[in-house]
Formats: sequence, C-alpha cells, structure tokens
Amino acid sequence: MATFGVLGLFSAKPAHPIGSDGRMALSDHFRELRARLMRSVFVLIVAIIVALVFYNYIFDLMKHPYVEARQQLKPGVKTELTFNGVGAGLSIQLKLSALAAVIATCPYWLYQIWAFILPGLHPRERKWTRIFVAVAGPLFLCGVALGYYVLPKGLQVLINFTQADVTNLVDFNDFITFVSRMLLVFGLAFEIPFFVVLLNLVGLVKGRSLAKHRPWIILGVFVFAAVATPSTDPISMCLLAAPMLVLFMISEIIARSVDRARGRREAEGADPDEKSELPGYD
Repeated sequence: MATFGVLGLFSAKPAHPIGSDGRMALSDHFRELRARLMRSVFVLIVAIIVALVFYNYIFDLMKHPYVEARQQLKPGVKTELTFNGVGAGLSIQLKLSALAAVIATCPYWLYQIWAFILPGLHPRERKWTRIFVAVAGPLFLCGVALGYYVLPKGLQVLINFTQADVTNLVDFNDFITFVSRMLLVFGLAFEIPFFVVLLNLVGLVKGRSLAKHRPWIILGVFVFAAVATPSTDPISMCLLAAPMLVLFMISEIIARSVDRARGRREAEGADPDEKSELPGYD
C-alpha cells in the first residue's frame, strides 16, 4: 500500500477532479496543494541525499567565491572562514545539501506551482505548460549562475570595510545564509518577466499595459534590485537589474505580438481565447 501511495504522488492527473463549471471546491484546492507540496518535499529529500554524497564538491564550490574575493582585498585587510560550535559541521553540511537540492530540483517545484494554477485555465491555455517546463527551470538556473558570478565582487566590497588591524572572522553559517539569499534572489528575479509573459498568454495582462507602465517598471526593477540584493553594493544591484530589464523588454515584445495575433483572430471571426479564471471557490 505504501508503494502505491508513493507512486500516486507522481501521477500526472490532478489530485482531485474539476467540476463541469471548471471550478474546484475550496477543500479540493487545499488537498491539491497538499499533494503537490508532498511531491516537492519527497523530491527535495531525495535530492538532499544525493547532495550529501557529493558534499565535498559542493563545499568547495560554495567556498570558491570567498576565496576569490579574499585574493582581491585591499592590502592589510585580513579575513578567515570559521566554524563556530560543536555541531557547526553537521549543520553546515545539511544546509549546503538543502541549498544544492533546491537549486537542482527547481524545474520540478516550479512546475508544481504552475500545475497548481493549471486547473483554473482553459484547455487552449494549458498548451503553454510545455513552454513553462522548458523555460522556467533553465531561466532560474541562469539567474543562479549570474548570482554566483557576482558573489566575489559583492563579498570583496563588504569585507573591504574591515579595519586593517582587525581580522574579519566570517562564520560559515552566516556565509551560507548570505550566499543562499544571493543565489535565490537572482534565480527568482529571472522568473518574474517570464511569469508576465504567461499572464499575457492567458489573457490577464496586455502588452499595451506593459508599455504604458514601462517607466514605473524600470523604477520598480531598480528598487527591487536594491532591496533584494543582500550584498547592497551598486555593482551587484546593477548586474541584477540589467538582465531583468532586458527580460522585461523581451516580455513586452512577446506580449504585444501575442495581442496582435489575438486581435487578428478576432477580426477574422475566429473564437477569441476566453479569459482565464484562476481556480475559484464554491
């Protein structure tokens, strides 16, 4: 019975049927959410176990930005990574493995988020699921890679504020928290323009609206980059804001193209795409 329960977690069908009116009861939404959370947690646990096997490689990979930053410090500034506490080694090992698991499994848990919204979409709109699966994961990984590339510069700027006659002892637990925020912020930031395109494809956001509010979007991107970037240095902020702006511009172009195509279909007398309803409550 336990085997069938585990296999049931990965069923491609929704956990609970959708009514004839395209809606699910509130209780069914909670059960659907629970099922998808269980699937994601199960996959994360498996990924954490795999990451523990490759822990030494992950540790070296995580430490590399710090080592690179230390080589670029101004003369006289000293810094060292430290483990503080008897259980620090185990705690760090689990945290690093969990971070690696979250990043490695991003295509799966991003799909689970989309699949939870999916029952509220019309059949025509569900075809975009393949595009979501193909693009969302790689886009998140690109953001993480950019965050990893920016890390040494951010660390260098922050550590350089240390006085020359003092050694900056960096607790590895705090270091992991800093790096995790940096990588995840960059990864999730790259998803925002993609979700804008998806909202346009299902008829919830218009390309004209994006163009109309473009100055506010640009301002919002820089504010988001300034607040979300844990290193607080202008270089990291700009390196996050610049690709986000490029992605937003691309999303606007795609949205306007989709709107024109939708307008042509309506002019030709074809049935326009119905406006989506996100999962409703009975």
